[in-house]
Amino acid sequence: MEKNDIGARFTEYIQIVRRLRKECPWDREQTHQSIRHSLIEEAYEVVETIDHNNLQELKMELGDLMLHIALHSIMAEEESAFTIDNVLSDSIEKLKRRHPHVFGDVKVADAHEVKKNWERIKMTEGRESLMDGVPAKLPALLRAHRLQEKAAKVGFDWKHKDDVWNKVKEEIEEVHNAEKSGSHAEVEEEFGDLLFALTNYARFLNINSENALRKATKKFAKRFQHIEQELKRQGKKIEHSSLEEMDAIWNEGKKKERKKA
Repeated sequence: MEKNDIGARFTEYIQIVRRLRKECPWDREQTHQSIRHSLIEEAYEVVETIDHNNLQELKMELGDLMLHIALHSIMAEEESAFTIDNVLSDSIEKLKRRHPHVFGDVKVADAHEVKKNWERIKMTEGRESLMDGVPAKLPALLRAHRLQEKAAKVGFDWKHKDDVWNKVKEEIEEVHNAEKSGSHAEVEEEFGDLLFALTNYARFLNINSENALRKATKKFAKRFQHIEQELKRQGKKIEHSSLEEMDAIWNEGKKKERKKA
């Protein structure tokens, strides 16, 4: 597709969304606030297609995400706040500004230097802290990972992986000690420190904790569903089955998974 064709297709897309805002009763009623949760949901659906490496579904889900970008921009346009053109112009300007090694004469040795320059440039854009820009509403493990990454870029990081693991073991011990205190608040705080330390160790293993936990949760759900299905096949109700019965089916399911793998 030629460049001009892409521009014409995008223009047509925006015109369609503008028309929906005028002629569709549901679209007309929406506000930034009313669809904000759907924006998050669509983003997660994009992530899920990536997890499944389903590029055809990814294409569809990216379209759904694009609709939200267009809707929010057109709502802002109706309020005379900004337009979709402003969104694109500001984004183009930001991309060029934050990639001086591509659009300027800055020299970089590797991706690590690119990241350091990126954070330095963002600080010149009015931010007061490196911690700014990591949304408070991100899932907790993902936010912990991103905050740790940002601190690491300026040298506030462990030198050796073994030291991080020792910190994990220290936090485990502190959770046990907090249990003895009888203070729920203290146990919760120490458990949070443990999760934070584990997230840090995962980062040193080049693992994103959020992704790892999501996969583990999916695996648990799949194996539990296998228990439900097998008990149903046997004519039993899960609430009337013993832990030993369920555990045996769980282990049998694990064996099947390994054979398939």
